[in-house]
Parts: sequence; structure tokens; C-alpha cells
Amino acid sequence: MRIVIGEGSCGLAAGAGSVHDALQELINKNNPAGIELGITGCNGMCFLEPIVDVYDKDGELHRLVKVQAKDAQKIYDAATTGDLSLVSKLAISAADEEFLAKQTRVALRDCGVIDPESIDDYLAHGGYEAITKILTTGMTQEDVIQQIDIAGLRGRGGAGFSTAFKWRAARDAKAGEDGQKYLICNADEGDPGAFMDRAVIEGDPHSLIEGMLIGAYSIGASEGIVYVRAEYPLAIVRLKKAIADATDRGYLGNNICGSDFSCTLRIKAGAGAFVCGEETALIESLEGKRGMPRLKPPFPAQAGYWLKPSNINNVETYANVAWIINNGGAAFAAMGTEGSKGTKVFALSGKIARGGLVEVPMGTTLREVIFGIGGGIRGGKEFKAVQLGGPSGGCVPASKLDTVIDYNELAATGAIMGSGGMVVMDETTCMVSMARFFLDFTAKESCGKCVHCRLGTKRMLEILDRLVQGEGEEGDIQKLEDLCYAIKDGALCGLGQTAPNPVLTTIRYFRDELEAHILEHRCPAGECRELISYSINKDVCVGCTACARQCPVKAITGAPKQPHEIDQAICIKCGNCKTACRFGAVEVA
Repeated sequence: MRIVIGEGSCGLAAGAGSVHDALQELINKNNPAGIELGITGCNGMCFLEPIVDVYDKDGELHRLVKVQAKDAQKIYDAATTGDLSLVSKLAISAADEEFLAKQTRVALRDCGVIDPESIDDYLAHGGYEAITKILTTGMTQEDVIQQIDIAGLRGRGGAGFSTAFKWRAARDAKAGEDGQKYLICNADEGDPGAFMDRAVIEGDPHSLIEGMLIGAYSIGASEGIVYVRAEYPLAIVRLKKAIADATDRGYLGNNICGSDFSCTLRIKAGAGAFVCGEETALIESLEGKRGMPRLKPPFPAQAGYWLKPSNINNVETYANVAWIINNGGAAFAAMGTEGSKGTKVFALSGKIARGGLVEVPMGTTLREVIFGIGGGIRGGKEFKAVQLGGPSGGCVPASKLDTVIDYNELAATGAIMGSGGMVVMDETTCMVSMARFFLDFTAKESCGKCVHCRLGTKRMLEILDRLVQGEGEEGDIQKLEDLCYAIKDGALCGLGQTAPNPVLTTIRYFRDELEAHILEHRCPAGECRELISYSINKDVCVGCTACARQCPVKAITGAPKQPHEIDQAICIKCGNCKTACRFGAVEVA
């Protein structure tokens, strides 16, 4: 029997570490024969963590979910006796199994399957076969780039630029007397609600290394750099080990696979500025400067890191590369749409029933992802919108649920593909407050280089602050639109150019909510504190006193078994009373 525990950041946060310790203690104490305890990364089912996979003597998988340390004895007994009925109550449901069954995994192919800290496990699953094939069969740089071109692989980190085009540009750029070129991985995943790159590095770091090696060979680079957020400590630890192991096995360093190709790889832990997701700002940070975008041209392919030809792609882009070489570009292109090939990874979060990582072919509808895989809205509430592309994206309303996942189709809605964050909202979400949240983020993350971005986002935020506080004025919507287009036209980099998107899509699809805030000083979703009030329906209240006991300012009075009342002059609108009431007596207006 083999027991494998999901130990990505989500699993560890849910208690996977204590489950591992409890099982290890039982194994050490009893020293049973044939019981192997291992780890893996996140398989994407974050909503079921901690997850324990038990493989029986025939290799069949039995998945256990929401496991706690107290369950260790039952799992141990099931493993040692072979009687898996002992853990039947922990078994994953058929409905939840559909979460993975409905996906097509390329970038995430080994996440949640292999041990991320074992190069042997990666090799056993076909690891480093692609780079070995390239270096031992005489594939030229153009041969490799041609396969990426046939695949139609576009950058998975934001704008969706052609990967083959970027690689050719870097390959053809003059390197100078020293011949130095650089290959860089942008792992500075800064969008709120996005965690795809982190999961890949934590769960399958060698796939990133192999993809970068292939990219380095294609452009003629001898050094690769992974710029990863310092807030990803587990990813950094596992990537460091993977780099060391790959070096020891000869997949990094000099004369890889006995060829004349040599390449090293190192990690740069970034300080976490959102603007460093923009490639030239990232390069500035790599050089030890403040992360601020450069004017383009020249582009990084001509003058990037230390003004040498450089290529930058994100983690997910590189994670697709080895699969494409092994299976052929045409196999990748067979998935997706005419303009958007292959698969895309999304991070489902927010008011979703099944939150986690999803990888689907391009061309899949938003409805299929949110309802077919994600299970719809948590608590049976009504779907309202989904924010795509993070602070640089936009809110797509329920009327657009059948929009297909395609760079052009999403852009037509006012959103963008972005890195793949999907923040799902239900009927209780105030779209004005949501737009304010994302604009607050971009205003704080602006590097300040451009006047339009630095001051324009601040002015927009001030207007939205007034709206959620009940101080909106006629003409505010027009002011917001004017500022949006001025910022889009005047900002230097992608952060400023896309910062207005959440506000523009809110105006486009939820203008009625903006008008309610401005003209009626009312929040239709009942979320903005300054625009709502709590009251108790005396015909429903049974006088259980639960609301009064939970009120932090003693604003609720009433005798036991008698209707209660809220003093509006004292109430701070925290909502504790509504949460505490089991009879639906507390109402929001």
C-alpha cells in the first residue's frame, strides 16, 4: 500500500502537515512491511483539502478528502489490513470526482500525481524526455520554435502574445561580443485570487525547469532566471531542490545530455510589487532597481536584462512546452479555438461551491467552468458575475455566461484572459464595492512613474469611496468614464492601461447599481454599510436572544421570548445579528 498526502500550500494550510505527522508516527511505531508514505502537490481540489490518496496493492487509487489528524489511525488500519471500508466515510463523492474528470490537463498534468521533491518520480513520468529528444536527435533551434508555432502557444500570463514570435525575436537578436542572452520566468503572480503558477512550482517544479531549458536552447541563452514572489516560500524551497537535483543529474550545467548546450538556472525572490508582473519592470527589479516599466522599444528581445537579448514567459507557458515537444505542436493545436489553442488553467475562487485549480481546453464556456466543474454558487445563491483577469480584467455578468474562453471573445466582453484568476460573485456582492476593491489595489500598486496612472487611479478611487459611503453625486459616472479613458490612453505600461477595466465593465453591465448608489443612496446588494440598516421583524422574532448576545455594541434590546428591537443610533451594521438569527427575523434594507 502507498499513502500519498497532498502537501501544496492549500493542503498544508488545511492541516495536511499534522495528518502526515500522525501517519508517520504510526508507521515508525509499528514498522509495517509494504506501507509507503509520500507527498504530492495540490491536485487542484483545494475545496477538499487535506487530501490523502491511498493506492492499494493493485495500484488502484482511493481518494480520501477533508482528512484530519484524528483520522490517521483509520487510514493506517485500512492500509495495513487492505480493508478500505474502514475509511469509506472519508471517500470522495462521485459529484466531487467530476471536478477533475471534466478537465483536460497539460500544464497541470503531474500536479497532485508526482512527488515534487523527487526527480526520480518526474523521470518516471516522462520527465526530461523532451530536452533529451531535442539534444540527442539533432533538432535545431528553428525545429523547436516551429513546433511551438504549430501549437499556437500564446503567453499564459496576460496579453496572450505569441510565444514562438518572442522566441524567434530573442534568437535572432544580436547578443554582442560575449554572446550572452537570458531566459527569464515571470513567477511574480500578483493578481488577487490567482494561484496557478504557485501550484505548478509547488507540485511539478521540474516541468518548469524543462520548459525553460527548451526555451533557453531555442534562443541561445546560457542562463535562466526564475523571478518568483517571496510570498511563495514553499514554491521557492521545492524549486531550489529541483534545480539542485537537475544539476546533479546533468540536466542543468555544462554539456547537457552530452551536447554542446550548457545552461544554468537561478532564483530571484521578488519583493511582491504587482507592477513587476510587467516584463520591463521585472527586469528593472532583477537588476536591483525599483520595479518601474521601461519605455518600449527597445523590447526585451533586443535589450532586456543588463541590456542583453532576453525572453520572458510565465510559469504556465513554460509548463506546456515539454508536452508540446513530446506530443507535437499539432496535438496541442487540436485543442481550443482557431485563435486560442491548447488549454488554460484558471483559479476558481470567491462564492464558488468547488474552489481550486481548473484546466480546460480553450473554447470551453464560462458556464461549463463555473457550474459544470465548479459546482455553481455556494449556498445555492444566484450567480451574478465573474471577475476575469484580476485587477486588470473586468466583471462578466450572468448574461454573458455562455462566452467561450478565448482571448478575443473575452476581450469583447471588456475583460481579459489575464493569468487566469476567476473570482465568482453572487447576488450578495455589491459591484460598486467590488470595482472599488480592485481599483484600490491598482492605485496602491502603481509605481508612480506615469501621472495618468499615479493620479488618475487615485481620483477614481476617491469617487468610488464616496459612492459606497452614500455621498455620490450626479455626474460621477461620467467623471469615472472620462478618467478611465484618459488613464488607458496615457499610461505607460499594462498596469495603468488596464486598471480602469473593472470600473468600465461595472458601468457597462451594472450601471443600475451605480445609479442606485448615487441617486437613491441605496446599495441593492445590501453590502455597503453606510447605505443599509438592520431591523428585526417582530412577527418573526421568537425572542431567543441570540442576536443580542452577538451584538458587540449592545444595540439590541428585548426580553427573552419577546420580540427584540435594534437601536439604529447605536448599531454599527456589523451584521452579527443577521448571522446569529436562525429564524430569518433580522432584515436588511
